[in-house]
Amino acid sequence: MTYITSEARQDMLDDIGRAVDELAVALAELGGAYEQLDEPTGDRLEELLFRPVQVAYGRAKRTYTSFGERYDLRTRALTPAEPGAPSHGVRVLVERALDAGLAAEEILTEIQDSMMPVEVGDQELRAGLADVREHLGGLQRGTQELLRTLGR
Repeated sequence: MTYITSEARQDMLDDIGRAVDELAVALAELGGAYEQLDEPTGDRLEELLFRPVQVAYGRAKRTYTSFGERYDLRTRALTPAEPGAPSHGVRVLVERALDAGLAAEEILTEIQDSMMPVEVGDQELRAGLADVREHLGGLQRGTQELLRTLGR
C-alpha cells in the first residue's frame, strides 16, 4: 500500500498532538509544584521552567491547529492535564514535568529528523516545530538548577 501525502500529514498531526499532550502534563505538574513553593522559589520555577513550557505549549497548539486547518486534517480537542497529587512533593512533580517535556521534545525531534515536514509539510510547520523545541531546549538545565537549590 502506498503511503500517500494526506496520510503522512495526518500522522504528523497526530504526533504533534501527542507532543501537545505531554506539554500539558508538564504544565500541570509545574503548576502543582508552584502551589507548594514559597514566593521566591515559585518565581524561579516560573522563570526557569513554567514560562518556557507555557510558551512551547501555546506554540505547539497553534502549530497543531494551523497545520490541521491548512490541509483539512482530522483534529481533536487539546485539553489541559490535571496535576499529580500534591503529596508527591515538589521534587517529584518537577521531575515528572521534566520527563513530560523531554518526551514532547523527543516526539518533535523524531518528526523533524524524519524529514516529513520538508516532504509533505510546509515552512510554517517547520518554523513552529523549531520554535517549540527552542523553548524546551533549556528545560533539563533549568530543572537541575531549580532542584539543586530546592529546600535551601
